[in-house]
Amino acid sequence: MGGLLSKHRIVAKSSFNRWLIAPAALGIHLCIGSVYAWSLFNPALIKRIGVVTSAADDWSLKGVVWIFTVAIVFLGLAAALAGKWLEDVGPRAVGVVAAACWGGGFIVGGLGITSGQLWLLYLGYGVIGGCGLGLGYVSPVSTLIRWFPDRRGMATGIAIMGFGGGAMLGKPMIDGFLEFYYRAPEYLGSSDAVKLVTEGGRRVVDVAGRMREVVVVGPNDVAAMVVPGPEGVYLAGTGSVGAAQTFFTLGAIYFIVMMIAAFAYRLPADGWKPAGWEPPAENEGGAMITHHDVDIDEALKTPQFYQLWIVLCFNVTAGIGVLAVAKTMMTEIFGTTLPAIVDVKFAATYVLMISLFNMVGRFFWASTSDYIGRKNTYHIFFVLGILLYCSIPFFAQRVNADPVAVWLVGFYAATMLIFTMYGGGFATIPAYLADIFGTRYVGGIHGRLLTAWSTAGVLGPLAITTLRENAVAGAIKRLADATDPGRFAATFGAEIDQLDVLVEAKTVTIAKLMEIAPVGTVDPTPSLYNQTMYLMAVLLFVALLANAFMRPVDPKHHMQR
Repeated sequence: MGGLLSKHRIVAKSSFNRWLIAPAALGIHLCIGSVYAWSLFNPALIKRIGVVTSAADDWSLKGVVWIFTVAIVFLGLAAALAGKWLEDVGPRAVGVVAAACWGGGFIVGGLGITSGQLWLLYLGYGVIGGCGLGLGYVSPVSTLIRWFPDRRGMATGIAIMGFGGGAMLGKPMIDGFLEFYYRAPEYLGSSDAVKLVTEGGRRVVDVAGRMREVVVVGPNDVAAMVVPGPEGVYLAGTGSVGAAQTFFTLGAIYFIVMMIAAFAYRLPADGWKPAGWEPPAENEGGAMITHHDVDIDEALKTPQFYQLWIVLCFNVTAGIGVLAVAKTMMTEIFGTTLPAIVDVKFAATYVLMISLFNMVGRFFWASTSDYIGRKNTYHIFFVLGILLYCSIPFFAQRVNADPVAVWLVGFYAATMLIFTMYGGGFATIPAYLADIFGTRYVGGIHGRLLTAWSTAGVLGPLAITTLRENAVAGAIKRLADATDPGRFAATFGAEIDQLDVLVEAKTVTIAKLMEIAPVGTVDPTPSLYNQTMYLMAVLLFVALLANAFMRPVDPKHHMQR
């Protein structure tokens, strides 16, 4: 690309202050990092028709969560394919394309919400937006490593810190726009005052001589409403959750900010190095820092690339599944046991705190790795992570038996520590790559390694949604069996032998069954994620082994000087 986007056009003069690159890198990453706030959209998207609660034809949580997964998959694919292109055209051109894809993806996704076409949401936010994520992610990383050869960990921490903090910036915007554009559906009255009929598992009422579908909000559903309202019967298809309008607004904002940041990029001249700095001796002190470079294609022939791939993939898998359903998980584990504390706003704030600790962890752990080494840093991630993931089922079990805030505090602290290491893993991996493979092609090698993120983007949400669905199905069956058949029929307008149809239509849920369950019945909701947490601990153990056997690259793979 020529003109303003040319790589040669952005080579800095010798007097350029390298710290000016940090705001540009942060600008791009703060925008694309809002992908971590995806779970804030979940409650609205699964109530697109019902608005106050899910209607029969509303999208499922699993279907919506997979949009986030597709975005992460295309992030990795775009980063892998654009690695060499980035080295050829420079970060400005890549940043401009990233802005167009990320902002445009929101616009196309908004059209999908408006039209009710889920595939458009997948195409826009998932595919197009995901490509913008990948291009925006890699464009500043290799640039900062070149500007800060003396502090690689800190440099990558600066750039990738923004990605971790994107949800913190996005949270107030998403919540604010959703609330601003929200329109409550038509309220028909309390459940006792409205004559409800069940047809094919759906609840309908006679409105002006026409049978219209409705949704029923019970006492256990109020806490999960996007904007709290009265219990009772609401007319489906009226009102708006505000998601489409929010997508359009965010798309425009992100495009403008990313374009400004892309044009602020500069590259150091060939041979540049910080004044007074000399590279340390090769592999000094067992730190595995090489002075040689490995070509992008040659790196794929080394065992070190695949060890690092496993390290990144399993570290990300363990965290990304939780990220995809963070708001929902907090509500389900503690919303029923501690409703006075954990409401919708508390859960949304939890997502904000995840972003904060994710961001802080990226800078802290990446900077720490400059002193203790990358390998030792990942050892800490995996050993401590295994213990923390195993603690989550314990806190969920204890709060169910003894609903006091101390178990919430323990859960909160454990997950915040997990997300500092999740973010720290992302921020430390580019410096680890530069140590192992040299700095010349670190951008391209990093792009290819991000296919591990794509894989994790599938494995994490797949594990957590599949295991959760199985747990929900089993819990509903057990609760229904324990419920008086007469009361069941009176509540749902159908016999218990129609349970599968009623569940499919979202008429029967765990929350609604708990309202009619026998006294003393234990709510199974807090334990829905236990199996997932144990699985994540196993994956971290595998990653621990891959990191433990890391060694310097064989000299036969080095480029000739």
